[in-house]
Amino acid sequence: MEDGLSSFWGPVTSTDWCEKNYVYSSYIAEFFNTISNVPGILLALIGLVNALRQRFEKRFSVLHISNMILAIGSMIYHSTLQHVQQQGDETPMVWEMLLYFYILYSPDWHYRSTMPTFLFFYGALYAVVHALFRFGFGFKVHYIILCLLCIPRMYKYYIYTKDVSAKRLAKLYVATLLLGSICWLSDRVFCKEISHWHFNPQGHGLWHILMGFNSYFANTFLMFCRAQQREWNPKVVYFLGVFPYVKIQKPKSQ
Repeated sequence: MEDGLSSFWGPVTSTDWCEKNYVYSSYIAEFFNTISNVPGILLALIGLVNALRQRFEKRFSVLHISNMILAIGSMIYHSTLQHVQQQGDETPMVWEMLLYFYILYSPDWHYRSTMPTFLFFYGALYAVVHALFRFGFGFKVHYIILCLLCIPRMYKYYIYTKDVSAKRLAKLYVATLLLGSICWLSDRVFCKEISHWHFNPQGHGLWHILMGFNSYFANTFLMFCRAQQREWNPKVVYFLGVFPYVKIQKPKSQ
């Protein structure tokens, strides 16, 4: 939304969300949509530290790093509202989903070298095409399809997991996804009405926060499931009794 101070970055060339621009600074277009990515960065950093400390497979370190890159890209996009920066936000979203696809399906993939090779070239080709052409609606459809492709495998992991705490992580993943989607849609669909309110609930900013937790819950659940496959005796434990993470006990031979 227009209004506010003068813009350091120039005219808006990207998708503009339901938050008044440059209200608090000439350098930050959408203040709340920018800072709401900070929890996602911190949660991904916590997940990365846990993955490295317990020597999980490198795929999980890469996954947490990709979460951080995505959140940082989103901060840059919302602080500038420029088309190039929007592409820098959207392309990592696709890469991240390809990484989730690999983590979910690779354990049962017989030709192990083919999947990462295909996904790498697919991600590279998408980045080139997305840099050359604008397809806002097409991007959303493509991203939703990638998400839907991951759901059957996540559901399989859920029904085969007997641990109650691990199942709770999966439920939190679904709950944050649904709540976040409602916030995203409300901000997008009812922006005209919201603009007349005295208070903007910052639906897109809430989406960022909820998706930060959503990614953390998903990653932690997948780490638990992978540790089960590797027979690392995983347990979901809680820091200060509220914050979940996976603790494993590898055989001495590993």
